[in-house]
Amino acid sequence: MHSAPARAHLTAMQTDVVVVNIKGVMPTANGCAVFLGNEAKTFVIYVDHSVGNAIQMTLDGVKKDRPLTHDLIGSLLLGLGARLEHVVVNDAREGTFFARILLKMENELGKKIVELDARPSDSIVLALQQKRPIYVARAVFDAVEDMTEILERVLKQQAEEGDTEADDDK
Repeated sequence: MHSAPARAHLTAMQTDVVVVNIKGVMPTANGCAVFLGNEAKTFVIYVDHSVGNAIQMTLDGVKKDRPLTHDLIGSLLLGLGARLEHVVVNDAREGTFFARILLKMENELGKKIVELDARPSDSIVLALQQKRPIYVARAVFDAVEDMTEILERVLKQQAEEGDTEADDDK
């Protein structure tokens, strides 16, 4: 049960942010394009190859022999009794996106919310690993270019190429 101020904060937050999901991760010449969005709109954040691979591996449920950086961070949070509440892509300036990670810590001393500045790419990997929501600030979501058609075209092309490769295997 939330108190009235907490309910007011949740309601205000829900109008200030939009929930998004990962709709695709595509390799590019300089890294990876991560498509984020919902049924209304899709947009792209460009990330380096290593984080793009980490996002794809997490989406695919790939088990790793040794912990990668994001796995280590997740283990640290668990060990410290902190929980990732959610991440927010909260700003975009000159093609660079910014994010915040919200952690909740609770122990015998009380509750504490910690908000950290982070790259959206790292935030996305952690949110996926911890199965936590990814939000985008409404102002950022409204300002980004809708890339839904481009994503659909690329996915269709990949499917057709997959069909051709399957035919070649016969």
